[in-house]
Amino acid sequence: MKAYVFPGQGSQFVGMGKELYESSDEAKKYFEKADKILGFEITKIMFEGTDDDLKQTKVTQPAIFLHSVIRALTLDDFKPDMVAGHSLGEFSALVANKALTFEDGLKLVSARAQAMQKACEENPSTMAAILGMEDEKVASICASIKDEVVVPANYNCPGQIVISGSNKGVDIACEKLTDAGALRAIKLNVGGAFHSPLMEPAKLELEEAIHSTTVSKPICPIYQNVTGQVVSNPDIIKRNLIAQLTAPVKWTQTMNQMLRDGATSFTEVGPGRVLSGLIKKVNRQVEITSIG
Repeated sequence: MKAYVFPGQGSQFVGMGKELYESSDEAKKYFEKADKILGFEITKIMFEGTDDDLKQTKVTQPAIFLHSVIRALTLDDFKPDMVAGHSLGEFSALVANKALTFEDGLKLVSARAQAMQKACEENPSTMAAILGMEDEKVASICASIKDEVVVPANYNCPGQIVISGSNKGVDIACEKLTDAGALRAIKLNVGGAFHSPLMEPAKLELEEAIHSTTVSKPICPIYQNVTGQVVSNPDIIKRNLIAQLTAPVKWTQTMNQMLRDGATSFTEVGPGRVLSGLIKKVNRQVEITSIG
């Protein structure tokens, strides 16, 4: 069975999507439609902007979504048996399996990005990657820190988990985790504490937009971040999209479940190859390709 996966924030690069725009009339139409929907020339930022321009959450998320979705929609042989996306990538996956229209997906991603950026500005916070420690031990040490917010945010692959929380909470956790035997604790250059309780204001803001958007029955199952399990029911898909902002991304669990359910190959669609590297650490034998 063919599984297609879609990347999240952090995969962006200057010039992303430009080759696709120039080589496909169909892709060009999607990009130009996106400029009109968003009300600004995101294509110009993607193709000609700086790294700093692309790092703005309100730009990064729609840019990665556009690159991923337009690539998928313009593939000649795109016939997924199952899909998944890492964080933001879940919205790309839902357009790819026709649960969301291109237009609605982009509007939701833009609303999500702006809500998250607002939450980050109101409550400065951060994230850190923890390498070489069991998931359960990382979670236990985070839970032991009582006066600050710090939680597991991304279960990326065996031996790599990202924590998220207040600046002080993440600093305390990094020290405790390295003292307890973690190989490394690396602070990330991100706008805030994604997938943590500090994103509650963004979650409340996005909830109304998701409830008012039509989610159709998908052409193939999606494995959602919140549970790592297969979902086809539109109401459950909506519920999980809302919960995703403050809940951890269970990527390791998702990949293992897809493999158990019969995935024989994974294709990463969109900028970068981050997910391909993570999947390799989950299962070295499975076939993995990337289409950027």
